[in-house]
Amino acid sequence: RDFLDAFIELMRPLGVAEVAQPPAELSRRWANVPPDEERLLPWMRPVFAWLDEQAAPGDFVLVQGEFGACYLLVRHALDRGLVPVYSTTERHAREQRLPDGRVQLEHTFDHVRFRRYGV
Repeated sequence: RDFLDAFIELMRPLGVAEVAQPPAELSRRWANVPPDEERLLPWMRPVFAWLDEQAAPGDFVLVQGEFGACYLLVRHALDRGLVPVYSTTERHAREQRLPDGRVQLEHTFDHVRFRRYGV
């Protein structure tokens, strides 16, 4: 619940007051896009169906993940008058040389803003 509260706080500049989260099975589906599928469109149909039930024109949709699935979901959202967005981040890197000569690299990402797809 803390993550959802933080996420809603980040979305406030867009006027978002409430967030609909997909059911666990769709979240797992989205997080595990099969790399061996030749065509993703049939595989994405349950995601499209859930979004169509939940969202109304003008609603924001956060779309981040596997490139091909994102493309299909952004196109689907735009076709329905939804507003697909993604998070932009500032990346900080810290490099440390280890005693054995290897280099350890640490990355930290700070959220900057949400940006609309297609504008």
